[in-house]
Amino acid sequence: MSKSYKHLDAIATLFVTVLLISNITSTKIVSLGWFTFDGGTLIFPLSYIFGDILTEVYGYSRSRKVIWLGFFCAFLMAVTFSLVGALPPAADWKYQEAYHQILGSTPRIVAASLIAYWVGEFSNSFILAKLKILTRGKWLWTRTIGSTLVGQVLDTAIFILIAFFGIVPNSVIWALIVSNYLFKCGIEILFTPMTYMVTNWLKRQEQEDYYDTNTNFNPFRFSKTS
Repeated sequence: MSKSYKHLDAIATLFVTVLLISNITSTKIVSLGWFTFDGGTLIFPLSYIFGDILTEVYGYSRSRKVIWLGFFCAFLMAVTFSLVGALPPAADWKYQEAYHQILGSTPRIVAASLIAYWVGEFSNSFILAKLKILTRGKWLWTRTIGSTLVGQVLDTAIFILIAFFGIVPNSVIWALIVSNYLFKCGIEILFTPMTYMVTNWLKRQEQEDYYDTNTNFNPFRFSKTS
């Protein structure tokens, strides 16, 4: 019988919420000091932190389900934005062009995000699960930071290239990749103490500290077993 958890649903909901908000806010490119990045970068690193917590506490199999949930929710959001944008506006509604400028580009943004998210999150979860076995559950920071360094470089490069190639100059493309990557990894490192606190608290609350010793890591495996 599948074990019941008190906080798994809440973590999954926060994970998906962060993903959807970051997709929408990625339509704006911002400049902050030395960094140039899309607006979604401000919140998107939290999805990796939630992903780390999910895999560390509940295991890869449950994390896999949440990753797919986020994927389908983001896809539904993109389809809805496209359908609403295609519908004729009311005669006295004068914001059709503004809608297209902000949300009209969202399908391309979301397509880039979906592909990058899929590759990055599964890489992050896989590496963290394997490192947990390798380190025998010690040195959590090596798993959270190490998995993020790999997952985020894949996520960032794939997202920026698909979302903005041909739209902005190549120099801006490289600036976005470098800035986004450094910023996202910096957030992961900065939040490491908080990750420790939340992870340890959840392990006590859930009476769970999962090790993926016999897990099937196929991302397309949807059965209830590992």
